[in-house]
Amino acid sequence: MKKITEASSTYRHLERMSVRELLVNINREDQTVPQAVAQSISLIEPLVEKAVERLREGGRLFYIGAGTSGRLGILDASECPPTYGVPDNLVIGLIAGGDTAIRKAVEAAEDSPTQAWTDLQAYYADEQDIVIGIAASGTTPYVVQGLAACQQNGITTGCITCNPGAPITTYADYPVEVVVGPEFVTGSTRMKAGTAQKLVLNMISTSVMIRLGRVVDNKMVDMQLSNEKLIDRGALMLVQALDIPYDQARGLLLEAGSVRRAMMQHQSMSSS
Repeated sequence: MKKITEASSTYRHLERMSVRELLVNINREDQTVPQAVAQSISLIEPLVEKAVERLREGGRLFYIGAGTSGRLGILDASECPPTYGVPDNLVIGLIAGGDTAIRKAVEAAEDSPTQAWTDLQAYYADEQDIVIGIAASGTTPYVVQGLAACQQNGITTGCITCNPGAPITTYADYPVEVVVGPEFVTGSTRMKAGTAQKLVLNMISTSVMIRLGRVVDNKMVDMQLSNEKLIDRGALMLVQALDIPYDQARGLLLEAGSVRRAMMQHQSMSSS
């Protein structure tokens, strides 16, 4: 198949450009990415709705990918517990080549047609779960065959790809195509394609967590209080919500362990 992600850059002789020209041109290309994502919202919506349904029923959300795509999935998954206070095993990111591939390229790993299913089975993935494959090209065997195995075993699948009509869409119940066009550096899909994938992942996980009740108004009331910045943020949330002094809010927060519990305890004391 013809891959848009592998098409030749519309810019020539990059080595002759000044630093300023490089920066301006890269930025010009980057500005097209949110527009491409906007064109795919109608595809992202049903995927999010299904993910919410699965998680409400006790399932989990898995991301599978290779290289940059795999790392982006792991990044998104790893941010959910500290941001929204959910269990570590609710959103899980898997990458071809395992944890080594997070920091160091394990390129051949993406060519395995069976490893993704093996990786998923280590977590006992089943029909309660939903698995989203992330692959800019849409042809990565680890991801494509991983989704195929999921479908064969009754597991709901989705995908994020940047090539229209890519093989991965055949095995995705909820395919998302974000066509960003050729990269500034030909074939360097960590650029526009990677940015598009990150934006879509942000939209998926954030929308899912909001729909699961992990945000009140516009605040992360279940965030983990893992450092001073987050403790301060939580205390300020309580100051605003409860109209109490900062020191009282901070003490209440540290005693309760989360903004949500602090608010509930304060309301309980106020009504008693």
